[in-house]
Amino acid sequence: MPATLEREDLFDASFLDRLRVLALRLRKRRQLMRRGSQSTPATGFTREFKDYRHYTPREDYRAIDWRLYARLDKLFVRLYEETQELNLHIILDTSTSMAQPFPEKRRQSLRFAVALAYLALSAQQRVSVYSMSDTIHQELPPLRGQGNIEKVIQAVTKLKFDGLTNMKRCFEEFRPSKQRYGIIFVISDFFGHEIGSATEAVARVSAWPGEKHFLQVVHPEERQPEIEGELELTEVETGERRRFWLTKRDVQRYIETFDAFAENLSRECTSHRIDFMQVTSDEVFEERFLDILVRGSALAGGV
Repeated sequence: MPATLEREDLFDASFLDRLRVLALRLRKRRQLMRRGSQSTPATGFTREFKDYRHYTPREDYRAIDWRLYARLDKLFVRLYEETQELNLHIILDTSTSMAQPFPEKRRQSLRFAVALAYLALSAQQRVSVYSMSDTIHQELPPLRGQGNIEKVIQAVTKLKFDGLTNMKRCFEEFRPSKQRYGIIFVISDFFGHEIGSATEAVARVSAWPGEKHFLQVVHPEERQPEIEGELELTEVETGERRRFWLTKRDVQRYIETFDAFAENLSRECTSHRIDFMQVTSDEVFEERFLDILVRGSALAGGV
């Protein structure tokens, strides 16, 4: 299996066209579901011109539009509307388990990342992309403008998926407060060397400023493996090998343990006000992507 993928392996010629359609569908769905104004913990504002009104005594004279006064010989002040400038941080798990033995997980994860970036860039928000394995690395500085979607696609296509997952270290090293914060999406399977490492790392994420989302991408066979009898299993990130004799009961116990792992992670996220959602690598991308955004992300409101 190649360490990186070619662009055509991830994004066919119609992919961006489908993203544009998704943006329109999202806008319509939000219009139907909107009930009053929506708030977000994200900060950062820009001022956009809205209108003029007559100058009144006791107002700050610096607000006067002197160019308009020169034309009309009347005093007017400019009115501005504050619009929130969101900053989207996309953190992609690039450890080995995100590509082996099921490369479909990598493809699905990168598609979600590009789709999130596309929506933010289309709304003139800033987008940063990070890779996460044994450490965290910023792959792209903050970008703004829809034309930068090609830079995002090129960057994620070149990502190498290898190494171990060290969520504790990565979540400690990620410091969004050093830049304008806003919306943070962590796209991962959240498989650590120990089964509880993900839930232990959640507390560190709760300290991040802004809106936080965990998107867990798994392959159906990771939850319900079709194996039985004598076999040798290899841990893809460490290379450790173990020989087992698995009965149907053993497989059922594994399924129960996997479900408990996901449920515990979801519960821990909820207690720390982190949105958690699990998707499988074989699900229809478009529908699940819309489901993610209508759950309450401020990113959807900016479309």
